[in-house]
This record gives sequence, structure tokens and C-alpha cells, in this order.
Amino acid sequence: MALIRVKLRCFSVSSAARNEPIGFVGLGNMGAHMARNLLQSGRTVIVHDKQSDPVEELRKDGAQVATSPAHVAEQSKQLITMLPSSPHVREVYTGQNGILQNVQRGSLLIDSSTIDPSVSKEVGAMATEKGAEMVDAPVSGGITAARDALLTFIVGGSETGYRAAEKLLKLMGKNVFHCGPIGSGQAVKLCNNLMLGITMFGTAEVMNLGIRLGLDAKLLADVMNVSSGQSWSSLKYNPVPGVLEGVPSTNHYQGGFASKLMLKDLGLALGAARDTSSATPLGSLAMQMYQIMCDQGFHSKDFSSAYEFLKQI
Repeated sequence: MALIRVKLRCFSVSSAARNEPIGFVGLGNMGAHMARNLLQSGRTVIVHDKQSDPVEELRKDGAQVATSPAHVAEQSKQLITMLPSSPHVREVYTGQNGILQNVQRGSLLIDSSTIDPSVSKEVGAMATEKGAEMVDAPVSGGITAARDALLTFIVGGSETGYRAAEKLLKLMGKNVFHCGPIGSGQAVKLCNNLMLGITMFGTAEVMNLGIRLGLDAKLLADVMNVSSGQSWSSLKYNPVPGVLEGVPSTNHYQGGFASKLMLKDLGLALGAARDTSSATPLGSLAMQMYQIMCDQGFHSKDFSSAYEFLKQI
């Protein structure tokens, strides 16, 4: 009988956790899909964004709407943020009407933005002072993975925070990795995006060369994707229009990961490289190329528009 009572008690706690509302701040190309997946899992979701259109779309899907990040924190003890940069994270958490203004003791805060690891540590320390648990959980996989709940979450934080966050993250993704203390998730993500920026430009360069040599783009990609030249940029996110369906290159490079955000991430990665005296010659060149792209009007286009940029040179 004692064993039966323990099982029933555990079930009761799990049910209560499932019924707790989840706050979500930041409804861009990635965040809107992530919040929608939480709704589709049957959870109550309270959303906020400065832009009204994504808020209205999620309201139609069943989300509740908050007027500010602080208002979200008043209504939920589980909050997820998905924001463009370090200054946005500071503002949403520590600014006027920010999350930490009204955060409840015992809250779980999950930041899935890609930012400077030092900012994650700084905001995490402030959350701890308020009696909340914070983890950094940047993502990999792109907009299609966000839509299909196949994201990879790269988590930094305490073991307790990770275990609590893992349950929510698995509603939005396929893989969840614990990388160490807070800030570690960001460190891994910056290494990943440094590689991504380099390989996307390499893929765009090779595809442009092959096409000018008279090769069929899809054939070239098919060969590379089962050969030693394979990369995620070619296999899952090919930059040439028509090679893959459902990627930004087939939609005039709209709706994906903007070149200006890739430039931002490369800047963070190279800043970390300077701090650790790590040589990054290819990363430095990739950053220079994305800077030129942004200066020439590609800033809002998906970063795979590197192919379109190279065609024009």
C-alpha cells in the first residue's frame, strides 16, 4: 500500500506541473513556432512581443496575451525567452517592466536566445538573487526544426535547472544537451554557429563554381551529400533555389535566419576567440564576408543568401 501511495503522489505532482502556464517572450521566426508547439502539446501559454502580428496569430491559436515581460512573470513560474541579442535579453529581464521586476520565487527561466555567455551569467546571477532558477538554452536546427519541434537545445545551468527545463524543451525539440554551468550553452552555440557561418559560405562558393562549370545544382548537391564534402548547409539548408523544398532559398531567402544575426553570432564567437587567444582565420574571413553582405543589402535576407551574393561578384 505504501508503494501505491508513492505512485499516486508522484502522478499528482506531474499533473500539477503540466497544468502550470508557460510564459513566452519573443515571437520572431523561431519563437512563434516554439510557442505554438507548446500550445499544441496542450499547455497554457502566455505570450508577449513588441510586434502585434505574431501575438495576434498566437492568440487565435489559443494563447493568452500579456502586456509586458513583467506581466508574463506575474502570471507564470515557467518562462521562456527567444530574443535577438544581448541588449534585448538585458532589457527584457532587467529593464523597466522586465521579467525580474515581478518574477516569482521558485520560477524557472529559460533563455533560448543566442547571446554573449557573460550576459547569461550576469542575468542568471540576478535571477538567483530573486529566488529563481535560470538556464541558457540556445537552439540549433533552424526555422524548419522550430516549426516541426525538432530543435536541438544546448543547455547551461545547474543540474536541477536542467532537469526542470528538459521537460519543457522536449515539447519543442528532439535533442537536449546539458553542457555545464550557466553560460556553457551559449559557448557551445557560438562554436556551432562559427562552424555554420564558415560552411555556409563554403557551400555557396562550391555550388556557384559547380553551376558555372555547367553542372546541375541538384546533382552536385546529391553527390556532395554522400561524399566527403557533406555538410548541414548542403544537406539540410542548401543555399541554391530549387535544390531543397521548404528552405529559405526557395522563398527568395525570406523567413529564415537573417544575415545580420549570423554576423552578430560570428562577432560573439570571434570575441570569445580573442578572449581565449584562439586562432580563427576562417571565422574572421566569414565574418568579413557577412559584413560586406549586410552592407550591400542582404542584412534581412537569410544567411544562405551568401550564394546570391557570390553570384553577383
